[in-house]
Amino acid sequence: MRRGKLLILTGSLGDGHNKAAQAILEATRLYKPDMDVKVVDYLAWTHPYLHGVGKYCYMQWVKSLPSVYGFLYRKTRHDTALSHMFKKMKSFSTDRMLALLEEEGPTEVVCTFPGAAAAMSYLKCNGLTTVPTVTVITDYTDHSYWIHPGTDKYLVGAEHVKQALLRYAIPEQRIVVTGIPLRMPFTQTYDRAKLRDQYGLHRDMPTVLVMGGGHGLIGKSFKSVLQSDDLAVPVQFVFVCGRNEKLKQHLEEEFGGSKTQHHVMVTGFVDHVHELMALSDLIVTKPGGLTISEALALDLPMMLYKPIPGQEQANAAYLVGIGAAVEVKKAAELKSQLLDVIANQSVLRKLKRNAQMSHRQPDVLRTVNAIFETEHHYLPAQEGLQFSYANV
Repeated sequence: MRRGKLLILTGSLGDGHNKAAQAILEATRLYKPDMDVKVVDYLAWTHPYLHGVGKYCYMQWVKSLPSVYGFLYRKTRHDTALSHMFKKMKSFSTDRMLALLEEEGPTEVVCTFPGAAAAMSYLKCNGLTTVPTVTVITDYTDHSYWIHPGTDKYLVGAEHVKQALLRYAIPEQRIVVTGIPLRMPFTQTYDRAKLRDQYGLHRDMPTVLVMGGGHGLIGKSFKSVLQSDDLAVPVQFVFVCGRNEKLKQHLEEEFGGSKTQHHVMVTGFVDHVHELMALSDLIVTKPGGLTISEALALDLPMMLYKPIPGQEQANAAYLVGIGAAVEVKKAAELKSQLLDVIANQSVLRKLKRNAQMSHRQPDVLRTVNAIFETEHHYLPAQEGLQFSYANV
């Protein structure tokens, strides 16, 4: 009997898609040790010479023109003439995609990136492959670019996302609420006091973790907070700057000495975010799908800072709606809102309690089981969606 192989296609626009892919990779190796599994960056594979430039341009676009990004996101969220037009624009090499499938020989494909889901659907709808394909949506919202007729199953983070997908006329048996897949460390419990000792932090000082996503999008807005004497008690801040070395250097130079009453720890990209979350009382972050899922899993109250129009705003609306987060829309409001939250233990307790109540205990095994159920219960191509792909 041929040994099964799972091919996971991700994309490096932000870190969330890669984190979800890594979680599925690790869980498959643990729960399905007889299964070959490999992760491939779809963007790097299909655009080997341009994907770095494309990623840089995307990040500059999102940072510099967020309103334009948000406008296009809203205009293409549902099935409209504009979204249909974008879906018909084939943005990948058919030959390279077919070469990838031939080289890897997967018995199933999982997509944690919408472009990869679009590419697999294109190949299937044009009769170029029959490999079962699962899409893992990595935000707490829907968008038309995740939805494709060649997808056999959708794995989503919450019930309201499932209900949104049903409105696309997707059969219910194709949608499974699994939660967004997280790596194992985010499903464990930790001793906060020991972790604070481990990182040289004060055991009893209020601790705020500040993250801007993998690209370190939080910057100068915290300067007034750190230099403020308005906080009733000193606070220790842990800054995770991601891959933004310029921001990391700036913070180290600005607050590396004893220029503030607050304790400041600065780090770059790290692989122990679960420990930093576990030792914190509050996280200030961009509301990316994976980051907020990790915080929810560890029952960490959230302050969502200037969500980018689009999926981040949708994620923020979901978290504020369930009472697990507060939102800061403007830099000028950051200090006052942070003061209100960190000084009020009842608010922190309420946010933490709502985070605990809002989610099932995360278990990536649910994701793995749903993936391999698809392999054994292959569904015919979906006919309910109204858009189509152009011929090869």
